Amino acid sequence: MGADREGSARRRPVRAVAYAACGAVLLAGCASMPDSGDLQDVESTPRQDTQVRVFAMPPQQDASSTEIVQGFLEALTSDDPHYDTARKYLTTAAAKTWRPELQATVLANGPSIQTAARPAGREDADSIAYAIQGSQVATVDAQQAYTPADGSYRKTVHLTKDAKSGQWRIDSLPQGVVMGQSDFQRNYTSVDKYYFASDTSAGETGQPVAVADPVFVRSRVDPTTQLVRSLLNGPTSWLGPVVRSSFPTGTALKKGVSGLTPDDQNRLTVPLNVKASRIGSAKCTEMAAQLLFTVRNLTPTVGSVALQSVNGGPMCDVNEEDAEGIAWRPSTKRPDYLYFLDSKHRLVRMATGGTGTSAVEVPGPFGAGTKPLRSVAVARDERTAAGVTSDDKALYVSSLTSDGSLGNALLTSNGATEDDRLTAPSWDARGDLWVADRNPDKPQLYMLAQGVGQPLAVQIPELDGRIEDVRVAADGVRIALVVEKNGEQSLLVGRIERTKSDDKQEVSVLELRSATPGSEEVTAMSWAGDSRLVVVGREQGGVQQTRYVQIDGSTPDGPAPAALTGVRAIAASEDDRVPLVADSQDDGIVRLPSGDQWQKVVKDGSAPVYPG
Repeated sequence: MGADREGSARRRPVRAVAYAACGAVLLAGCASMPDSGDLQDVESTPRQDTQVRVFAMPPQQDASSTEIVQGFLEALTSDDPHYDTARKYLTTAAAKTWRPELQATVLANGPSIQTAARPAGREDADSIAYAIQGSQVATVDAQQAYTPADGSYRKTVHLTKDAKSGQWRIDSLPQGVVMGQSDFQRNYTSVDKYYFASDTSAGETGQPVAVADPVFVRSRVDPTTQLVRSLLNGPTSWLGPVVRSSFPTGTALKKGVSGLTPDDQNRLTVPLNVKASRIGSAKCTEMAAQLLFTVRNLTPTVGSVALQSVNGGPMCDVNEEDAEGIAWRPSTKRPDYLYFLDSKHRLVRMATGGTGTSAVEVPGPFGAGTKPLRSVAVARDERTAAGVTSDDKALYVSSLTSDGSLGNALLTSNGATEDDRLTAPSWDARGDLWVADRNPDKPQLYMLAQGVGQPLAVQIPELDGRIEDVRVAADGVRIALVVEKNGEQSLLVGRIERTKSDDKQEVSVLELRSATPGSEEVTAMSWAGDSRLVVVGREQGGVQQTRYVQIDGSTPDGPAPAALTGVRAIAASEDDRVPLVADSQDDGIVRLPSGDQWQKVVKDGSAPVYPG
């Protein structure tokens, strides 16, 4: 971080950057710094290579109050596991009460600092206060959950000069840490930890369904141990009401355990405390599967997880194949086919593994063209499909395994125009079907249990606007909605809660949160991973672009998909080995193999979908 200033005094360097590859040590943060006066625009360190480690430097003898504040802020961005060096900038009392783990505040740029008015009663030459301020981007709370934020940030730190040593130290400061966005990206990484849906099992298999819970961990501070502790501590508060953990309450790592790493056989051994000592084998393997899903998300080379009791004895051992038999996880389920509508509005399909461009009609009424369709959704088992007619008026469900009659519409909209009628439908792993009616006189999200019977009106108490698009997550406990209000579309993700009252099921979508803060138009979206969506849209004043977003509103690492113009619809699978497919106004149905450019599939086609 550096600072603009009035004057040209130099400040001392306050942290070192070490390159693991060559062992060289470079001093960083040597921008000019005044000994007094207002300070502004403390810039973040440019994002570094993954091998770069940043070590905090302690305060130097006779450092000025401004250098103490600057050094403390820079120490917050180091790889110091317990912020021990940052505490050296504090008084003894402040060091004992400061809790950096409570919150990380992310600013667009590094924090600006300037002299603040002294509090009443502390107006003396041996005390001074500085305001730390900036434009907020996000916060990460004590559960390591990311939340987008906006507006200004302004907090005050107060310093005193020790009467005996004559050294300035911070004696009052806000809890948590604060840093610029580039420092945050270097210091933290987003990782999914996994729990099981409370009341959902996967289709006919009856397996528990794994649900991703994204959190941010410090990427160079024993991240595997951090992530395991986070998993054992339980789900984030947003997801908690709809998932369960197989770990007994109070389960933690054995006292003193740190530095968890896989051995030379790629096995990770996890020693647990006494709370996990009296579990059965089925529960143990579920616990190990949770851990394996979680740590593989951080370190894909981990091949198995072994749980160890508090006395060092083996509990159970689960490898990747075992874990897939224990729980159903969307990102490991490769779809058999890509589906879309041909020029005659019939449902056709082609194998996902090939590179061909020929498609065949599906069995049944949808393939025969009994009703021309506008949009479709295929169930996760690929045996059933739902279709909305070409006028967006009626919803039908049909078998994909046999011929037969189409039957009656399961839902009909009375909207006056096509844009005021039904959205495209969507299936979850339970076999439940979701669709929204855009009728201005009666806008409503519906769920049809197992894709049959009476549509159930879903309650969304926080909804402010009209639903334009619906994509339910495979796990059945999260749903993505494109909501329009005053001509702007936003992408919101909500939590699905199911309750029973007098043998009657009630379904609600609660705690809606934005997955694309800053966007004013969302054209299309699809789930593209266990906690990731691919979105087509534009920000204010921008052009249409396709990008990935996390459900918590953060931007995942990695490149965005190759540019494509005129996108009307996009399809992705939770399995990232399957290529993106889009409906382009200029080129028809196109697909994007990994690391390649968009390739034309068919000119005359629309509404591409993978199962879901």
